[in-house]
Amino acid sequence: MAKGRGSRGPTRMDLRRQAEAAEARGGEEEETEVVEEEGEADEEPDAEAGEGDEEGGAKKKKPAKKKAAPKVKKPATKRVRAQKEVRQRAVWVVFDNASKRVDTFPFNQKAEAEALLAKKVQEKEGKATFYLNLVKEEIT
Repeated sequence: MAKGRGSRGPTRMDLRRQAEAAEARGGEEEETEVVEEEGEADEEPDAEAGEGDEEGGAKKKKPAKKKAAPKVKKPATKRVRAQKEVRQRAVWVVFDNASKRVDTFPFNQKAEAEALLAKKVQEKEGKATFYLNLVKEEIT
């Protein structure tokens, strides 16, 4: 027990532990024992302070009867829809310095994309930067 509790009785956590133990064992015997303990607490407030001490303050527990364990229901499985597979294709894209698309070429036309890139670089002569990038886009 916590220090300074005095004769206020068992804490909420103690009662909760007792209730859970009662449910685990079958319930009915423990409930009567809890009632008896509360009655003893009213008669002897100092007895609570010595419950955990070595002087023999521990309570005697009755042997519990074994009952069949209740069947546990499995939680319902949630349906997960298969995501629609989006088909994509690879294309070569020539971008300018502001990352705007200048032109787009199919994947098998890389030579044409590089030719356009070289042409754009020669036209601007260092004023603007162009680059070639492989991009995947949805097939519509």
